[in-house]
Amino acid sequence: MSLTTSSFKRVSYLWDEAEAAKLAGDEVALLIYRSNLLGADLRLTNYGGGNTSCKVISKNPLTGEDTEVMWVKGSGGDLGTLKRSGLAALYVDRLRNLKNIYRGIEHEDEMVDLFNHCIYDLCSKAPSIDTPLHGFLPFKHIDHLHPDAAIAIAAAKDGEQITRELFNGTIGWVPWQKPGFDLGLKLKACLDANPGIRGIMLGSHGLFTWGDTAYESYINTLEVIEKCADYLEQSYGKSKPVFGGQKINSLPEDERHEKAASLAPVLRGFCSSDRLMLGHFTDDARVLEFINSNDLDRLAPLGTSCPDHFLRTKISPLVLNLEPDEDISDVAAIKNKLVPQFDTYRAMYREYYENCKHPNSPAIRDSNPVVILYPGVGMFTFSKDKQTARVAAEFYINAINVMKGSEAISEYTSLPRQEAFNIEYWLLEEAKLQRMPKPKPLTGKVALITGSGGGIGKAIAKKFVEEGACVVLNDMNEKRLKEAGDEFISNFGKDSVATTPLDVTNHEQIEKALKRTALTFGGVDIVVNNAGLSISKSIEDHTGKDWDLLYDVLVKGQFMVTQAMVKLMKDQNTGGDVINIVSKNALVSGPNNAGYGSAKAAQLHLSRLNAAELGAAGIRVNVVNPDAVISDSNIWAGGWAEGRAKAYGITVAELPEYYAKRTLLNKIILPDDIANACFAFVGGLLDKSTGNVLNVDGGVAMAFVR
Repeated sequence: MSLTTSSFKRVSYLWDEAEAAKLAGDEVALLIYRSNLLGADLRLTNYGGGNTSCKVISKNPLTGEDTEVMWVKGSGGDLGTLKRSGLAALYVDRLRNLKNIYRGIEHEDEMVDLFNHCIYDLCSKAPSIDTPLHGFLPFKHIDHLHPDAAIAIAAAKDGEQITRELFNGTIGWVPWQKPGFDLGLKLKACLDANPGIRGIMLGSHGLFTWGDTAYESYINTLEVIEKCADYLEQSYGKSKPVFGGQKINSLPEDERHEKAASLAPVLRGFCSSDRLMLGHFTDDARVLEFINSNDLDRLAPLGTSCPDHFLRTKISPLVLNLEPDEDISDVAAIKNKLVPQFDTYRAMYREYYENCKHPNSPAIRDSNPVVILYPGVGMFTFSKDKQTARVAAEFYINAINVMKGSEAISEYTSLPRQEAFNIEYWLLEEAKLQRMPKPKPLTGKVALITGSGGGIGKAIAKKFVEEGACVVLNDMNEKRLKEAGDEFISNFGKDSVATTPLDVTNHEQIEKALKRTALTFGGVDIVVNNAGLSISKSIEDHTGKDWDLLYDVLVKGQFMVTQAMVKLMKDQNTGGDVINIVSKNALVSGPNNAGYGSAKAAQLHLSRLNAAELGAAGIRVNVVNPDAVISDSNIWAGGWAEGRAKAYGITVAELPEYYAKRTLLNKIILPDDIANACFAFVGGLLDKSTGNVLNVDGGVAMAFVR
């Protein structure tokens, strides 16, 4: 008897009869629907983890005869966002016939290439390593997931006995084995030895469940996970305190965030010793419960159990030997304290590699930690991009949940070091890494562009994201900022962008922007001082208020933002770029321009001064000098266009053509032109250039730098 929908307390029942009815008769569509529902609940599986399948009767395109075809999630991808293009389709009989040429577990990796000879849909995704796990089981619909509640039992010291007793023998057990062809045979053998079971628990790994229809498989999966979760829930604190009880107290939330924002760039610098990394911070309640516990020092070094967890989080985390209330204002002192801790971790990782490597193992990879735990404060994760860093944090929270459950019912066991190594340095996994596209030029970099709610700033931000960077959008106009943020999230995803209101003349808002940047991405690599305004008046009409506003925004604002962000760069010790959007007016004299032109000249010389001072820290400072960028620019609001038109004796409507005709190239300058110039400075080809001025004005001879 199935549970009623209201009976599910530990998982989410999301099946919609009306939606499913629209897909009736299309088993592949129902597979995708079921997969998306399962992937939407992180208690059932994690990002990119698990796989699902269905078997259908289709026509052989060569013979016209009916044949059984299995559709299964292909290599890579995520259940929550799975589409038909993410499935692999294989002839079931061909896949099963591979048993006839299988040479044993020492040669099972060679079977992966043979999956290609079983492909039914030539446009489908490449089959994953888990394909035979689905193919050798006879069921029409199969779910393989990594639910924390199930893995907690699977990773417990006596997990097999607990599984047998909890499910009265209706769930089989297969001990830990690396995923692959042989594990598929083991699943079939388990089913043959236990006919009538409703699923199989994989030791330290996950869960297989099934059904005759998509809905039956979905309900069976939910019921099994619900039972596991309910069993754990009833066990917490029953025989012993969770994680051995609390050892220390967390700092208050605002203090945790202040501490994390200050420390993140320092940690990022350490973790970027091999390649530039991006960061993520969380002080989730589950993390705090674990890192503040008595059992932290015992459990953290054990590492994770599920292969998916391990691949994302590395062999074990680095637990910082810092007090929650440690004074980290003296960055040099903190770095001195952290150096031996990182050295110890890197030495541990190198020893792990040397002790476990095989003659044909890939070369050692980055020996820095992915997960860093700061008791009383929270968890930092660092990886090649923001999404991977964020997902690593999610996976380690999964691992925490598993450890919590295993310890509540028995004793947690992690993967043996050699087994973990065999997964991390698996030649098939290495081949997958080698097939990944080459990183974009700005991958791993964080850029803060002031005044990026529209116009030039928004164009620069867009260019940088397209080239791989994460960007911090900011603007005084919060409506404009929100619209830009929503647009970037829609086009590039939530992991590519953060937003923060910013008035560059407001020290408090600059500090908040700095904190937001550090907490979200771990630090900053590129600062573009773009925020600006313009006032065009004669000397007689210029007021002191006009003058002060121009110098506050253009000069003081550039100085204050640079000062704050350079601190982050120095804390990281990874160098960086400052680009100042100035103007041809910094070099060219003209009427009705005393305040704006002189402020731009001050910006230009301030850039030179900063370049001279910051070079020793590997921080480059360069200038882009635009002219007459009219499109979507705030500069043309507030009377500037009228003032310039009056100065030149023309109408506002005639300005674009006037500006174009006075240039050597006779070109109108667009925001994208400025964005391309900025990218030229930071894209990797000009890493040894600083103190330069790049004119993007169509060619104004009077603005040539002499």
